[in-house]
Amino acid sequence: MTTRLCAVFVLAALSAAAGQDLETARARQDRAALQSAVRQLQSTAAGQPQDAQAQYRLALAESYLSEVTFQLRDKDAAADAAETGIDAANKAVALAPQVAEYHRMLGTLCGQTIPTHLLLAMKYGHCARDSVSRAIELDPRSAKAYVSRGVGNYYLPSAFGGGVDIAIRDFRKAIQLDPASSDAHLWLGIALRKSNRNAEAHTEIAKALALDPNRIWAKQQLDKTPAQ
Repeated sequence: MTTRLCAVFVLAALSAAAGQDLETARARQDRAALQSAVRQLQSTAAGQPQDAQAQYRLALAESYLSEVTFQLRDKDAAADAAETGIDAANKAVALAPQVAEYHRMLGTLCGQTIPTHLLLAMKYGHCARDSVSRAIELDPRSAKAYVSRGVGNYYLPSAFGGGVDIAIRDFRKAIQLDPASSDAHLWLGIALRKSNRNAEAHTEIAKALALDPNRIWAKQQLDKTPAQ
């Protein structure tokens, strides 16, 4: 095996390990770990401004940080993380415009600003919709893209084209594409609960927790959802 090929495998292994660390911190709602990861990835992205993957990794970490801080009821920090992540995601999209996942991440981050402040919903609503739509256009079988679109629709007021019924359709499509998506089952359950369909909601959130037993937010959502 050549030295160059060894280096490629090492970088791939490190990237996978870093991704697992982010997922673990997200599941545990470990804000400090995510903040530390963001700082490290900011340094990497700054040193590799033409590396789309480096920009994407930073955007992903910011997205998880925004998600967790919002769950911890710190809307200002959630908005700050999402807006910082939007900048990194925009760079990734500009560097590699044919990569569906980069568009999905941009749309996800734009959508994460929506529940934090009405003015941000007005500012980023179109970005959330258009970027995720582009991701689906590039990769129609991306379950993650349908989850992202569903979350955006869940938070986006009906006056702006969103709403819980539209979100439910997106989450069901995501599950059709990937039945093992814990995020899709979790968000479907949350949306069903908002529609006062508690028994169905409880079933879906329980499925999400079975798929990802360490997800604190899933446990919290299950606890607050009546079984009947």
